[in-house]
Amino acid sequence: MCGIVSCMDKNYKVLKFKALQLRKKGLSYNEINKSIQVSKSTLSYWLKSVPLKAEYRKRLYTKRIDILCRGPKSIKEKRAKEVSIIVQRAKKEIKLPISLESLRLMGACLYWAEGSKKKMCEITNSDPYLILFFIKWVEKIFKISPENLKARLNIYSQQNEIKIIKFWSDLTGIPTKRFGKTFIKPLSKNYKKNNLYYGTIRIEVPKSVDLNYKISSWINLITDSLKPKIKLVQKKWRSLEISRPVNL
Repeated sequence: MCGIVSCMDKNYKVLKFKALQLRKKGLSYNEINKSIQVSKSTLSYWLKSVPLKAEYRKRLYTKRIDILCRGPKSIKEKRAKEVSIIVQRAKKEIKLPISLESLRLMGACLYWAEGSKKKMCEITNSDPYLILFFIKWVEKIFKISPENLKARLNIYSQQNEIKIIKFWSDLTGIPTKRFGKTFIKPLSKNYKKNNLYYGTIRIEVPKSVDLNYKISSWINLITDSLKPKIKLVQKKWRSLEISRPVNL
């Protein structure tokens, strides 16, 4: 034990000596800390009596003012670098191309969140990425080509219906003649301006009742282990049940 303590004391003496030398060269606490991994309070205790030359004080003052002036920009740049590292690491966690089984489950979960819970298989959204993924998913998993799908739009009255139909047709591969009647929302002053808003599109898979049952079965299989917990909590909180009004 004494040997370990002696070794630690000796190590701190080396670090303190190095810190003193760096401080005499005019380095800031942060700069010294990059070379010597000790707390700032320890550095302050070691270096509080070390005088700095006027030229070093001027450099540190100028640097401090520069940091204060950059402020939010510096924080933004730092955050951007952190996000970039997160993104690059995340990309390495996914192996491409993804397997057919992974693709099947991805589509099932997407449909669970955004798909119709009625009899026919259909999905509604405004995100071009999500819509195109669903189109490709249906084609890959069920061998149904875009030419056999149907679509309907939901847009604002100030939008160009013909051009938006052509946009979605170009993206999805669904012929314009397969687009049903568009629902046009009444003109309103209170709407969010978005120059890249293409309306909301509903993709319909004709004669797909059995298909919907199949996708629902995949979702139920994925979530089957959650049922006991959900039923137990629902039973506990049954007092929250109400009679919902029915629109006739």
